[in-house]
Amino acid sequence: MDQLNINEIKKHFSAVMKRVQKGETIIVSNYNKPIAEIRPIQKSSKEPRPIGLCKGEFVVSDNFNDPLPEEILEEFEGKYST
Repeated sequence: MDQLNINEIKKHFSAVMKRVQKGETIIVSNYNKPIAEIRPIQKSSKEPRPIGLCKGEFVVSDNFNDPLPEEILEEFEGKYST
């Protein structure tokens, strides 16, 4: 990981972007103080995630799909019943 000041990045922008495109992460600095990071975007997998990755980590109650009580629905809609 390389650290470059803003002026260096501006001066050599195309070259810096080519480095990032190849997978490198660049730390952006302002007067040698790190302020940001330029890094490649992670490519998303084309494969769907397998079902059941969190099996056993939480419990879904039997009434999960039941309608919400009226007072909760009113709060979502901005109607406060008192």
